[in-house]
Amino acid sequence: MINLLPLRIGLRYARAKRTNHFISFISFSSITGLTLGVAVLITVLSVMNGFDRELRNRILGMVPHATLWGMPALDDWQSVSDIIMEQPNVIGVAPHTQAQVMFQSKSGVHGALMNGIDPQLENKVSIISQNMTQGKLSDLDDVSFGVILGEQLARGLRVKVGDKVTALLPEANVSIAGVTPTLKRFTLVGTFEVGAELDSSFAYIHIRDAAKLKRLPVGQVEGLRISFDNLFVAPSRVWDIARIVPGQNRVSDWTRTHGNLFQAIQMEKTMIALLLLLIVAVAAFNIVSTLVMVVTDKQTDIAILRTMGLTSGQVMWVFIVQGVFIGLLGTFLGVVLGVTAALNVSGIIGWVESVLDMQFLNADVYFISHLPSELQWNDVKVIVTAAFIMTVCATLYPAWRASRIEPAEALRYE
Repeated sequence: MINLLPLRIGLRYARAKRTNHFISFISFSSITGLTLGVAVLITVLSVMNGFDRELRNRILGMVPHATLWGMPALDDWQSVSDIIMEQPNVIGVAPHTQAQVMFQSKSGVHGALMNGIDPQLENKVSIISQNMTQGKLSDLDDVSFGVILGEQLARGLRVKVGDKVTALLPEANVSIAGVTPTLKRFTLVGTFEVGAELDSSFAYIHIRDAAKLKRLPVGQVEGLRISFDNLFVAPSRVWDIARIVPGQNRVSDWTRTHGNLFQAIQMEKTMIALLLLLIVAVAAFNIVSTLVMVVTDKQTDIAILRTMGLTSGQVMWVFIVQGVFIGLLGTFLGVVLGVTAALNVSGIIGWVESVLDMQFLNADVYFISHLPSELQWNDVKVIVTAAFIMTVCATLYPAWRASRIEPAEALRYE
């Protein structure tokens, strides 16, 4: 029973109404600061997780997880595709041929990456069919030389569905007339929009049309796009695939093309988390101030408890319990407030935008027009753990000072 006494006294001190209003104010400030620090940290990290998710879904939904390139081309790509589909983690394979081109219309000129795809297989490795704004992916065929452009690219060329655009390839034709560039007129059959820079730099044509433009033999493609059930296994799995596929090949994966972008996001998330933890650290420092003043105010009570048999270690635990109670209360309120804000931040920002009649996020600049949020409970666990550790550390010095109070000295003038 004696072991529970410091806990009971510490909780009683934490709940008691103090006659010293300044101490009460500092205690309230500590709880409020801790609550706001934890809540802001959870909300901001959830928003950054949301941006990371949107980038993965949009950009890596259009960019292949990995690509196997032939040297210079793949002859029997169907059999190679069957071999790849048998490998672990692979969920989709589609043929691919690409070329850097310059598109020209009556109103503009714009460079783009033209991708030759099979409309029947592209859904296995890309989300383009889910983001069509005009037309549909099946409108591409190997007869009419149709093309699908990104929405921003189509606006830059000032063309709409049914208009003609001319593709200029860097390959040259040598004929009686001399050396001339490769030109081909396409009919715009659709547009897509994913809300990223891909809207202004990507175009899609049928895989057979791409083979004709690049003068590939019938049945040949430049490479195979591969999709995995987990994009983070792509860098290692694609090398395993390259070793089992016959012939000379080269491979690439998303970390080489867009890895720097996601590394930058992770670094920003880490730095912002460390900076926001300073708010929690300030609140923990307030707990130190609160407990030091409480110890000063309770010197007589401490002396009486010591004369009644309470050891210095038990006195120390009394104030540790009091500080931890304040920290846990602030952390709990912060978690409740932060989780609520993280789950509803998109709606809250939308309401503020409607009230103020302004838009915080411009889709042309930020690739999305809303504030995304993804609450990850691992982040919440880390934040709660960090707040608890800082709270416990903040109680040690005041509790040690309380344990050093001598009863005779404290009661001399009482």
